[in-house]
Amino acid sequence: MDKLGFSGYRQVGAQRYRETLGFRYEQFTVGDVFEHRPGRTVTEMDNVLMSMLSMNTSPLHIDAAYCEHTRWGRPLVSSLVTLSIVGGMAARSTSGQAIANLGWDNIRLTEPVFAGDTLYADSEITGKRLSNSRPGDGIVTCRTRGVKSTGEVVLTFERSFLVPTQATGIDEKTGY
Repeated sequence: MDKLGFSGYRQVGAQRYRETLGFRYEQFTVGDVFEHRPGRTVTEMDNVLMSMLSMNTSPLHIDAAYCEHTRWGRPLVSSLVTLSIVGGMAARSTSGQAIANLGWDNIRLTEPVFAGDTLYADSEITGKRLSNSRPGDGIVTCRTRGVKSTGEVVLTFERSFLVPTQATGIDEKTGY
């Protein structure tokens, strides 16, 4: 929290506050858990558009008549949709000030997702260190989970990203 008694904003003038985005390196602590909100209800349109955009034309995602004969009886949401939504939900708070996304590891799809499912996400900071090759920047690692509103974990992954330190942040220069 800041001196205003709440986080997510900083005072930029008399009775004027600017929403903040993400954190700098020093603000992360290993073990912190961020719950990402709002949730997102996945739609059939999300699934069809991403399937076409990514050229994943598997009938498992886009052909309801075909899917009637599968074990689920309906189209599965493409894993690329699930990863994109959960990754996007996590990006604002974990890597909102990131200079670069460095990598994704151990992506696991643990339960199916269907149109109409609502997803939430949370991320735990699992590591951080100052960059050896980029003085003034730090590398933060987190483990993110995508969770249905029913409590089922549908996706997990680990991600590392490069963030500025307090000394190298550009908020004032960019109006953030």
